[in-house]
Amino acid sequence: MFAKFRGMYGDINAPAFWAGVTGFVWYAFGAVPLHIAVASQLGLTAAQSSSWIFIIWTSGAVASVALTLVYRIPVPITWSIPGLIYLGTLAGEFTFAEMVGANLVAGVLILVLGVMGVGERIIPWLPIPIVMGMFAGSIFGYVTRLVDATVADFTVAGPAVAGYLLGRLIGNPRVPPVGLAVLFGAISVLIGGQATPEAMTWGLPTLDFQAMDFSMPAVFAISLPMVVLALGLGNVQGLGFLIGQGYTVPVNRISVVIGATSVINSLFGGHPAIVARTGVAIL
Repeated sequence: MFAKFRGMYGDINAPAFWAGVTGFVWYAFGAVPLHIAVASQLGLTAAQSSSWIFIIWTSGAVASVALTLVYRIPVPITWSIPGLIYLGTLAGEFTFAEMVGANLVAGVLILVLGVMGVGERIIPWLPIPIVMGMFAGSIFGYVTRLVDATVADFTVAGPAVAGYLLGRLIGNPRVPPVGLAVLFGAISVLIGGQATPEAMTWGLPTLDFQAMDFSMPAVFAISLPMVVLALGLGNVQGLGFLIGQGYTVPVNRISVVIGATSVINSLFGGHPAIVARTGVAIL
């Protein structure tokens, strides 16, 4: 076991480093702002938002590192962006306590299905078009607003897009397109004088057990879609991609880890974990 871990030092090279940096940039500048926006849309308090954000990132990081060390395959465990967007569309229809309870039910279901071996058997027979169609309508509004924001602030968005396209054109793993996009965008912000200092305070994140309320409407509207997203998108697309790349993937064990991580997330206000499809492709 220790020899296997020592052998990993030889795998730390420039392409691997920049792949990790690209993944970090994607989550830091793409996923985190979206998470903050949805938390605001749901009307959460600062403590609730802090607990939610902290637990899902921490549990995902721990699970990712553990699975990577044990199985020597790139398995980024994060959280479902489609699931997060879907929760945002339910603002006003359910209380946060009902969402927390429904997420706990989803985590338990994912864990049980993983123990039963459903995670591996679901890959061949779950129709992806059904999974994709379920949340396609919910993300359409976000996509249109993204285009509007790009057109409205082209002086920043234009250089960022140009940086990304330049990185794709170069095609060198040491020059990540997302990194160039962030760099070009940051330079345009500084040149345009749009960056202004803001007073801010630092503090430890809040991690609190959240109140739960269980209702059948919330279970049907939240729990079941979350299970489908976790096992459907995560297993079929995320793990399926790894299998297609020739990796030997312990699907059932990873499904159990996802279920256990989802249960932990829900206790502190988080939503279910998932094998990150974008992260898998980057890494």
